[in-house]
Amino acid sequence: MAEYGQNLPELFSDTFRARSDSSASTASQGSKGKLFLRQRLTQLLTCVEDLSSDDEANEEVSRTLDEAFQLCGRLRPTDRLRLHMVTWNVATAEPPRDVSALLQLDVQPPTDLYVIGLQEVNATPLRFLTDLMMEDSWSILLMNTLAPRGYVKVSSVRMQGLLILLFAKVVHLPFLRDIQTTYTRTGLFGYWGNKGGVSVRFSLYGHMVCFLNCHLAAHMNYALQRVDEFEHILDTQDFDLYDTPRVVDHKVVFWFGDLNFRIADHGMHFLRSSINGGRFNLLWNKDQLTMMKRNEPFLQEFDEGPLSFKPTYKFDRNSDTYDTSGKKRKPAWTDRILWRVKPKTPPPEGDDEQASTASDDGQDEYPIRVVQDTYTSDESYGVSDHKPVIGTFSLELTKCFDCPLVRVSPEGVWSADQDAVLSYTILGEFLSSTWDWVGLYKVGFKSPSDYETFVWVKDDELAENNDSIQVFVNKDEIPLLGGEYVLGYYSTNMQSIVGLSANFQILESKRAVMEGLVPENINGLNK
Repeated sequence: MAEYGQNLPELFSDTFRARSDSSASTASQGSKGKLFLRQRLTQLLTCVEDLSSDDEANEEVSRTLDEAFQLCGRLRPTDRLRLHMVTWNVATAEPPRDVSALLQLDVQPPTDLYVIGLQEVNATPLRFLTDLMMEDSWSILLMNTLAPRGYVKVSSVRMQGLLILLFAKVVHLPFLRDIQTTYTRTGLFGYWGNKGGVSVRFSLYGHMVCFLNCHLAAHMNYALQRVDEFEHILDTQDFDLYDTPRVVDHKVVFWFGDLNFRIADHGMHFLRSSINGGRFNLLWNKDQLTMMKRNEPFLQEFDEGPLSFKPTYKFDRNSDTYDTSGKKRKPAWTDRILWRVKPKTPPPEGDDEQASTASDDGQDEYPIRVVQDTYTSDESYGVSDHKPVIGTFSLELTKCFDCPLVRVSPEGVWSADQDAVLSYTILGEFLSSTWDWVGLYKVGFKSPSDYETFVWVKDDELAENNDSIQVFVNKDEIPLLGGEYVLGYYSTNMQSIVGLSANFQILESKRAVMEGLVPENINGLNK
């Protein structure tokens, strides 16, 4: 009977290997895996019945079976989301006409999330006041580029010249929740926002993630000050959430921006010859951020891909030539993208391993893994003295949920010739508000505020789970020309769309013909 215990790993090896090698399993694949494993376990149980009570292998086989059954219950499908990040110090320049290459729009598989951090966006007093009333030129270009491809600007925050933008595919919108933004000034002893950090945090299918875009102190001799500024930003930024009040409380943190770390000691001739020869590794040990990580434990928690691209600062504008001005700044990797996965909580002294795993905030049950796919710069853009840096990642995660909080749908036929009806149903627990609203969006909308019209949720009825509530939409608010639209339930407390309808058609109104908005059709001919 001992051979049964010896062959157990072989019996399960195929099943486990299939799971670990799967990069994007679906729910059906997960069910098939469970079924296959249960069949193998049932076969083993037949063998166990033949074991005598004094068989030495009995205890080992039983323990192995218990562990296998527990694993079978924990197996969950894993999904892979593609994240595309950009950091670019734009040096007050207006955006180029085309950012398709920067966003790698035709990459396969397509991107799920875009996070773009800019520094030194034009922030002269008059320009900044104008941008407060309407979107800045960079945000407009990015929205106009991404919206036709099905991406929505979920959130953004700006502090003078620092700007961070989050875009997501429409299909993910109901699963990005608890969105909050904040910022920290570090310029002029914390009184001026030309330097500092802006961040956006949110729950991604139940995983708490935070993106922090920083612009730190400049110049070669201020490496230690840069570290102090970053530590200050981590210590002072807080969020109104009990489980993730600080940046480092999040399961995954991305730290990126113009971090301004330079290449120390090497002379200009050695720098340029190493760069021109593609021998970037000769410069790594004198990169200030790399040097600082050796001495700062909190920096060691952040990972970064290899710097296998040319230093991104400082260039003559509209060229690939490093600084030829009188200052002749040394080239440096000032623009960086790093990430941190929250370390597992160490077990209290005296606790066994099983207890520490169980108290690990669900990280084992719902894991998330960050894999960097590319880390590079795009030298084709020359509007700034910095080149943009691009990082693409695969977020391999087990979803904590995959059901929206609200189901919303149109009722009957919609046109501007008659009042319309929509219904919504609360499917999950969340803190709703009388300030919540349902927006009517044209397919290809740019942001949650880019609605054609909206209606408030009913404040005279408290919606219970699975109760369907109807709301009327005045015909005067419905587009005359019709087209393809979608309804979205916006949660004020979560700062996000928590429910989307399927796309539906609004019919062209008779009023559109009467008002001359479309030609009248008579006997198949336009009049």
